[in-house]
Amino acid sequence: MISIQHIRTTDKDNYRFAENLLTTAFPKEERRELSLQRKYTDHNKQFNNNILLVDEDPIGFISYWDFDDFLYVEHFAIDETKRNGGYGKLVLNVLKEKLQRPIVLEVELPKDEISKRRISFYQRQGFQLWEKEYQQPPYRKGDNYLPMYLMIQGELNNSIDFDQVKDTLYKEVYLIEK
Repeated sequence: MISIQHIRTTDKDNYRFAENLLTTAFPKEERRELSLQRKYTDHNKQFNNNILLVDEDPIGFISYWDFDDFLYVEHFAIDETKRNGGYGKLVLNVLKEKLQRPIVLEVELPKDEISKRRISFYQRQGFQLWEKEYQQPPYRKGDNYLPMYLMIQGELNNSIDFDQVKDTLYKEVYLIEK
């Protein structure tokens, strides 16, 4: 049985596991400074940092932002020793059932085999690819915007909701005001 358990930095072993996986699974330009990540984990009510457990053993982590109209999955990774075991699909199913709202995430443009496989994985889980120009703002001063696509699961419409989703992410996640 897979479970998604909210964590804080005081949950030392599980937090260390999640933070180590964050730093190995995502390049520096695709994640915030660890001190800010810790601050959000402990003090931002919209930010949810979660350990993924199978029989109390950590297998991955997922962090998401809880907005009124949708959830934004910011980071999601399964430990590389546990990948290709169906855990990603199980986690997304539990998340969809538990939170019952549209889910938004960012994916790299389909330029190589890995990014194409990632998009295909999410499509098999019911996500739609919004092929509309979207730039992920930099997490650090001096870094560049990264071209991405948004993927959506649930009742959001690309032509109606894209700007509202983008504006929410820019303001709340990346701290960019219009």
